[in-house]
Amino acid sequence: MALLDIRHLSIEISTPNGRVKMVDNINLTLDEGEVCGLVGESGSGKSLIAKVICGVLKDEWLVTADRFRFNDIELLKLPVAQRRKMVGEQISMVFQDALLSLDPSETIGKQLIKTVQFKGKWWQWFGWKKKRAIELLHRVGIRDHKDIMRSYPNDITEGEAQKVMIAMAIANQPRLLVADEPTNTMEATTQLQIYRLLSSMNKNLGTSILLVSSDMKNIAPWVDSFNVLYCGQTVEIGDKEDILTKPLHPYTSALLNSIPDFSHPLVSKSHLNTLKGSIPMLQEMPIGCRLGPRCPFAQKKCIQKPPLKKFKQREFACYFPINFREVNVNRKAEFEPVVVAERE
Repeated sequence: MALLDIRHLSIEISTPNGRVKMVDNINLTLDEGEVCGLVGESGSGKSLIAKVICGVLKDEWLVTADRFRFNDIELLKLPVAQRRKMVGEQISMVFQDALLSLDPSETIGKQLIKTVQFKGKWWQWFGWKKKRAIELLHRVGIRDHKDIMRSYPNDITEGEAQKVMIAMAIANQPRLLVADEPTNTMEATTQLQIYRLLSSMNKNLGTSILLVSSDMKNIAPWVDSFNVLYCGQTVEIGDKEDILTKPLHPYTSALLNSIPDFSHPLVSKSHLNTLKGSIPMLQEMPIGCRLGPRCPFAQKKCIQKPPLKKFKQREFACYFPINFREVNVNRKAEFEPVVVAERE
């Protein structure tokens, strides 16, 4: 059963040159207990989608969708107060800018204790929340909890602030956790610890996780499926194994090949496998397929936006997919009748 089901989500933002579609008809489905990786370059619209799911909207944003359901409830049609209550109880988010998300006028301990909901017996009230807050800090890899709890956000590093944000997000065991670059400012050992923590939440508590990242190979061991974005458009959706072994979209292949393979010696002064160019500016969005100006397989047909095609358990938006051979098993061969000339 789909816990989160989004169809044709569009987000328009006002600019001096008029409204621009930052997110253009995005599809996203997340089942109960699934870990989905939302990947793409910086500027692909990943953080915008994550904020819309959690109800963090700005007045100048115009959000439309054919379907935006969480647990079979249409979120966009709910009143603001009711939607905020539902999101607060069942959805948590780890923001990318941790230091900007914390209140600079309160200590870390007070902010963390406020997020913890009391779930013990009435005689356990005294000190229960503080013990729970200390336990959460230990789980995210902060050993010296006393120093952190009496510190203000400007007294700690960005990596420590990110750990505090993760502790706040998992405090009440949400049904859906949206993690926007949760390990962006951490060292390798701490990254592994955080990913193991999220994986244990998924396996033991059944928490569904939307993992937002720009590094496919880094999150690949921890996700079940991928949703690849480019410049606000869906390019490919599918299971992890299928996408890693046989990507259909040129952009997905470019993302996988952009990471250097250090198992073999690199040739001196050799070029890295990257796409030429960069993501277009907000005011210079190309028509049709937005990857067209950078795509090595682009043709004249790409000036029209490619539809999202479905093949088996995968979806892709490309007129000229790679590693793809479509077999039409229902097509019947046309036979011409054989005419035998009669003997005279």
